Amino acid sequence: MTNRQLAAAQTRKKLVETAKRIICDKGLANTSIDEITEACGVSKGTFYTYFKRKEDIVYELSEKMFDEILADAQKCEGSISEKLENYMIHFSRYIECGSLKLAQEWIKNAVDTDQSDVGTNKLKKDISAVKDLIRSGIENKELRPDTPVETLSNTINDLLYGQMLCWAFSGGAYGFEKRTQIFCKTYLGVLLKQYLL
Repeated sequence: MTNRQLAAAQTRKKLVETAKRIICDKGLANTSIDEITEACGVSKGTFYTYFKRKEDIVYELSEKMFDEILADAQKCEGSISEKLENYMIHFSRYIECGSLKLAQEWIKNAVDTDQSDVGTNKLKKDISAVKDLIRSGIENKELRPDTPVETLSNTINDLLYGQMLCWAFSGGAYGFEKRTQIFCKTYLGVLLKQYLL
């Protein structure tokens, strides 16, 4: 990587980290691009070199981490149920360890498709991640070939997003990760039982 490419990567990283700090403190709606660039010590044009709009940063913040969460679940030793549990618990842990305001922004962007495709892309990526795990269960002959991949993936993501919504708008009054663990221990096996080989 050239010095110019390194400098560009560092500038992008600085924009993302600064935006995360401000968004987590104030929320996306109350954060301006001017505020982000001023805190970074860069011009507004520099921001637009890397992002079309501030909503893009919300997606950027989650993309790498959720790729790692999926990769960890795929490498997890154990059954398809254990892989899905690994994914769901780490998903919940990451959200809970983050910011309530950032979780609220992800949710808002996922349901407000007129504002941005960022949330829609995040939700599609999450659905695709669970589909990948379920398909691996079929390929490994743990799940029946006629397992409804789309339905199960949507159901699991509906659960995760519903729990995230309740957790975020309760002000973090309970543990999102703990609630997910309870679901996995109590109901995930029941959900998968009819499809297991």
